[in-house]
Amino acid sequence: MTEFFILAYDYWLLAAILVMAILYSSVGHGGASGYLAAMALWGLAPETMRPAALLMNIVVTCWLLYRFKPYRLLPHKLFWPLVLGSTPMAFIGGMISIDAAAYRFLVGGLLLLAALRMLMVTKQAAVIQQPKVAVGVLLGAGLGFASGLTGIGGGVFLSPILLIFGWCSIRQSAAVAAGFILLNSLGGLAGYLVSDQFWPMGTGWLLLAAFIGCLAGAELASHRASSLTLQKLLALVLAIASTKMVYTALI
Repeated sequence: MTEFFILAYDYWLLAAILVMAILYSSVGHGGASGYLAAMALWGLAPETMRPAALLMNIVVTCWLLYRFKPYRLLPHKLFWPLVLGSTPMAFIGGMISIDAAAYRFLVGGLLLLAALRMLMVTKQAAVIQQPKVAVGVLLGAGLGFASGLTGIGGGVFLSPILLIFGWCSIRQSAAVAAGFILLNSLGGLAGYLVSDQFWPMGTGWLLLAAFIGCLAGAELASHRASSLTLQKLLALVLAIASTKMVYTALI
């Protein structure tokens, strides 16, 4: 275990995971796109990245939801159609085995989309209105499948949609994203496990770093919204990781 830690999970990677957990959990996200970005920059194999990101998502969002509970932020009429569509599709996505080059291209593209999303200026709508149930289910299904297939929880794409269309407030979007990411990650990981794919050893170190980071980030999430500076910093990291993922797929 010690040898594996030294070879794959060095202290700088753990520090990067911790920072990503703080930044993402402070806006109510599990942080999978950030963890995938960090693992990509450190050159971890795709078969390690995917289950590790799903596990870290689960740990972080469980704590976020625990911290959000006293604030009663979750709008249930919005939340349940989204997860009813997403969780089964995350399970299906998790069952699919994808080769290393295709995984790098796919995750690289999604990280770039996430980076572009971070550059969007999202403002809370003046009037909050609920979407139709069918719209929530279909949106959740698409994001859920991508979540299980790649290990990205989908919250980084869901949050701006919620705010752009005025489906909830900024603070509510953090709670919705946390629950959405948790159920997607559970579904994706379950699909991954039943399909008997590779299981990386030593992920406990990554989980510990993510949990320590989310302890601080959750306190920020429960009291204030994300800042534009934070979004730009995350966008830069994701763009760099996206470039590396695509580059390594080409060589």
